[in-house]
Amino acid sequence: MVKQNGKKVFAIVGCTGGGKTDLSIAVSKRFGCEIIICDSMQIYRDMVIGTARPTDEEMAAVPHHLVGFADPMSAYSAADYAMDAGKIADRLITDGKIPLLCGGTGLYLEAFLRGGCGKEGGGDPEFRRRMEERLKHEGAEALYHELEKVDPEAARATHPNNVKRVIRALEIYELTGHTKTGRDRQSPPLDEKYESCVIGLGYHNRETLYNRINGRVCRMLEQGLLDETRDLLQKGVFDCNQTAAQAIGYKELLGVIRGTETLESATAKLQTATRHYAKRQLTWFGSRPYVNWIYADTEDGRILPPDELNEQAYRIFSDFLNS
Repeated sequence: MVKQNGKKVFAIVGCTGGGKTDLSIAVSKRFGCEIIICDSMQIYRDMVIGTARPTDEEMAAVPHHLVGFADPMSAYSAADYAMDAGKIADRLITDGKIPLLCGGTGLYLEAFLRGGCGKEGGGDPEFRRRMEERLKHEGAEALYHELEKVDPEAARATHPNNVKRVIRALEIYELTGHTKTGRDRQSPPLDEKYESCVIGLGYHNRETLYNRINGRVCRMLEQGLLDETRDLLQKGVFDCNQTAAQAIGYKELLGVIRGTETLESATAKLQTATRHYAKRQLTWFGSRPYVNWIYADTEDGRILPPDELNEQAYRIFSDFLNS
């Protein structure tokens, strides 16, 4: 159990499809944790299959928080997450339990660890208006290519269709003369409100990870992802300009629903988009010095049995609690 004179939290991070959920449940059972989801898509209602939300059985095994509560048509920011997750973490710690944040949204995790998002500087409505006009006439790809020129690292960590984030990175450069990447590296140190131990789940062999991702996409389709996408389309989720509309796993299937693309072609696109997203997540977390990495495979390609992988995490978290 967490020491009563400290606010200690666990976190398990990594890329989509890597196995974070199974590991987080094993760790939670071992240490008496409750899980706070740290995923910018699993928070939304009606987005279950495409976001790989924990199953009812998994959530029955260990209490989960911040799952499926947000309206996909409304805005929800990293600052909102930091506030909501902080309230839950504080309550769990008061009850003598260890909060375990689990997910792949690095901005959410860092907002929580820093006690908020900090000051990004004011916005420029006129600049954003110009970018919106360019978006209409030139398309999202043109804005993304501009970001690649001024801040290639931020571009690599951002999906080309995440227009809101692309424009924000360009706005930071326009207003300050500094890149978003450079600004992030000068961020204040982690907040002392919590003592945190963050484990990253990685893979030595990327092909092993990519095969997992390809297989998971196929399972999602078998579970009804196409019908879930059709339902979200009818509700107007993809017509809004909020984060939920950018979720990988849905927009790639819209052509199938509209009869302009085959399921086979869309499946291949979805697998590719998910692999690229996983690569961006690993790049982001790989640049964070506070992440302690463990690997689901060995350098010679052997897949670790779950018990062997879990033991690595147990040792790291045990050492942290005893420090």
